Amino acid sequence: MQITGIMIYYYFVCKRKLWYFINQINMEQNSELVAMGKILDETSYKNEKKGILIDNTINIDFIENKAKLHEVKKTKSIEEAGIWQIKYYMYYLEEKGVKNITAEIDYPLLKKTEQVFLDKEDREKLKEIIHEIEEMYEKDDIPKKIDSKICKKCAYYDLCYI
Repeated sequence: MQITGIMIYYYFVCKRKLWYFINQINMEQNSELVAMGKILDETSYKNEKKGILIDNTINIDFIENKAKLHEVKKTKSIEEAGIWQIKYYMYYLEEKGVKNITAEIDYPLLKKTEQVFLDKEDREKLKEIIHEIEEMYEKDDIPKKIDSKICKKCAYYDLCYI
C-alpha cells in the first residue's frame, strides 16, 4: 500500500475518516468545502506549476525554485495536519535521495506563510505513523467517532452521524 499525503493529513484530522479513505469510501467529491478548496488552489499562485504528482503517491501543490515545497491551505483550523502532510512530503523525497528540501504552508486567504522543518524526531514519528496506517489497512475495525466541532463540516459526516 502506498501511503499518500492525504492519508497523513487524515491521520491527524480523524482516524475514522482515514479508515474510510483507506477502504475506498470517498465522500469528498460531494463536499462544498472540498470544492471551495480546489477553487482556491486553482486561483492562487497562478504563475506556479501546480499539482506535482510524484510516484502517484505525493501530490505537492507547487515547488518553488526546485527546492521549496509549498502546500496551500484555506485556513489554520487543522494546522497540525497540514504541517505533518508537508513534513511527509519532505520525508518521502529525502527517502528518494532528494537533499536540502525546504517547505512552507501558504494561507492565501489569511495572507500568511509558515515555514516547516523536518528533524530527526519528525522522521521517527513519521515512521510510526506510516506503520499505524499500514496496520489500519489490515484491520476491519472502524475507529470511533471523534465528536469534534470539525465533524459538522466533514464530507463523511453522514456516514458517522446519520
